[in-house]
Amino acid sequence: MSTQQATLLPATSAPGLRVPRVDRRRQYARRARMSDLLVTLLWASGAAATALYLAYGGLADWTSTAGVVTGLGIIAGLVGTDFVLVMLLLAARVPIIDRTVGHDRAIATHRRLGKPALYLLLAHGLLLLVGYGMSAGIDPIAEIEAMLALPDMPLAFVAMGLFIAVVVTSLVAVRRKFSYEGWHLIHLLSYAAVIFAVPHQFSNGGVLAAGTWQQVYWIALYVTALSAIVVCRFVTPIVSTLRHQITVSGTETLSPGVVSIHLRGRNLRRLRSEGGQFLIWRFWTGKTWYHSHPISLSAMPSDSHVRITVRDLGAGSQRIGRVPAGTRVSMEGPYGLFSDVARTSPRLAIIAAGIGVTPARTLLESSPLTPGEATILLRAGDRDEMYLWDEIEQIAAAKDATLYRSVGHRGAGVSSWLAAEDAARGVSLQSIFPKLMHSDLYLCGPSAWLDAVEAEARSLGVPEHHIHAERLDW
Repeated sequence: MSTQQATLLPATSAPGLRVPRVDRRRQYARRARMSDLLVTLLWASGAAATALYLAYGGLADWTSTAGVVTGLGIIAGLVGTDFVLVMLLLAARVPIIDRTVGHDRAIATHRRLGKPALYLLLAHGLLLLVGYGMSAGIDPIAEIEAMLALPDMPLAFVAMGLFIAVVVTSLVAVRRKFSYEGWHLIHLLSYAAVIFAVPHQFSNGGVLAAGTWQQVYWIALYVTALSAIVVCRFVTPIVSTLRHQITVSGTETLSPGVVSIHLRGRNLRRLRSEGGQFLIWRFWTGKTWYHSHPISLSAMPSDSHVRITVRDLGAGSQRIGRVPAGTRVSMEGPYGLFSDVARTSPRLAIIAAGIGVTPARTLLESSPLTPGEATILLRAGDRDEMYLWDEIEQIAAAKDATLYRSVGHRGAGVSSWLAAEDAARGVSLQSIFPKLMHSDLYLCGPSAWLDAVEAEARSLGVPEHHIHAERLDW
């Protein structure tokens, strides 16, 4: 589907190409079991917090209405805090979580837990004010002053305010009003909130009394969460950065607002990145050092060279597109399951739009493919958005893959993610990928566009675990 019509590129074979067989079903079953275990542990942690509280005398205070209200407030606080620590673990980029569910799904779960955790913590504060007020015979507002006089309680109120700020700014409608850099800075307050909340748990009420399994549980949970953050977010990236010594070797403008950044370093193959994965990059210049950017590789690394391609989507990405040669670069990763590792089916289907071609290109480049195994559709609103298409064409031809194009503004109806003219001619997901039900479908592009592709795939009955999506948002 070029600008006006479908265009099937001629296929060529790679003589002597030998592709190793991979037991994809066994790989998927192993990941599914681990994923189920992680989900079970997530919910079990909240149940354990409640059970331990009740086991160590919590029910003894439930002898009056005030005691019941206070007890419910304590449970809400324990489960809410447990969820917050689980959220921190999900966002810590722990390797086992990333390899099992992928960074995107881990962050999606992290976001879904945000509002329940906040509601539980708000309920914790409100129920304790009411319960303590009923016991003391004063109204909840007056009880605030009494609570602030307790050791470490002012810090707990500060922590609550920080949690509210983090969750509110994470709501989609609110998040869109911030730049990525501003939102990320506010989100770092969640670490401060946890630190401020810790003291009152151990100094007030005797809930986490010394010598109990309850105290052991909470200390272990805090140590696990904070250790994961320190090791995975700080120590490992620093070691990797020092090992590979990456600097900018030059930039290349592909079209207005789109730049490839060429990087050089040492032993870059030891990054062990899979095609389709991304890294978190930080460029050490006066205007870019204070924020990092998740960017996919746009070419697989050699020992000394790697490339990323960025589109100007805001002030931050605009600045990194102009970094001078010689700029030092630090990185975290690689991350994500948008790679051949996640495949479960004998065939490969790839659809990429706009700058989403970058992970699609490296996925195609690194995947071991038999002739005819892969089909790719590249989507662009106009010819200025055909980034790296010539490279993808060459890789597709070398791997005997089928390649289509769809260029033009979106149409309406079921296939609204296609160019309007293609959709009007009856082109659809099923016509492009006739063996879709036996394929893994990899999608990368803007969220609204990607949602439309996913909706059509699901309407055709494509299993959820066959769909692998990489959204170009934050």
